[in-house]
Amino acid sequence: MRLISALELHHAMKQGQSFEIIDIREPYEYAAANIGSTHIPMGEICNRTTELPTQSNIVIMCRSGKRAEAVANILMTEYSIPNVFVLDGGILAWKDQIDATLDLD
Repeated sequence: MRLISALELHHAMKQGQSFEIIDIREPYEYAAANIGSTHIPMGEICNRTTELPTQSNIVIMCRSGKRAEAVANILMTEYSIPNVFVLDGGILAWKDQIDATLDLD
């Protein structure tokens, strides 16, 4: 699995690189604060893999990165989905490095 920092992802997106960001946090977490990503809760991801753009770069994100690592591992090993990245540090890192206005408390 490959990690991508919030700064690297933000820069790549500004440069026009295509990334599909999948937020796997619980619905209440996503409702409280999100970065406009696609929301597929961790518990639903295996049933919704057909919704993932397997020909694009996929970034899996959660609060801190731990759940995202587990999901990325499953997607790559059990579903053979290539180009899967984990947002290193999750939305906490995004808040710290990109958008301090996110309300995560």
